[in-house]
Amino acid sequence: MSDIARLSFSIEKPLLERLEQLIEEEHYGNRSEYIRDMIRDRLVAREWELNEEAVGTITLVFNHHSRGLTDRLTHVQHHYHDVILASTHIHLDKDLCAEIVVVRGLADRIRSLASELRREKGVLHATLSVSSTGKNLS
Repeated sequence: MSDIARLSFSIEKPLLERLEQLIEEEHYGNRSEYIRDMIRDRLVAREWELNEEAVGTITLVFNHHSRGLTDRLTHVQHHYHDVILASTHIHLDKDLCAEIVVVRGLADRIRSLASELRREKGVLHATLSVSSTGKNLS
């Protein structure tokens, strides 16, 4: 366990009230836990801004009847084999599929992959969920 440092800072009362409301709504045990998570979220965002190594998932929803779409999605993914760790294909119903692609690499390369997949005709929705390798979060 790392050393713990205690901080003291000033904050406007209305802002403190909003902070307390967020802590309660999100079921945090105390302010420290909430503020630690806020800092970690900002550190992850900064890693992505600076094009550092990152991890994430790309979730696609598409109609598998779209002509050639499955082949095109696979083709794109083969060009990004260096950042793809795994992918899972899920049949949502008789027409719709979801594919979750787990990625790790430089943030710009991951963003580029997500963008190419999203642009494929027949992809109904695509999201990129970003995270960190954790190297700079503790």
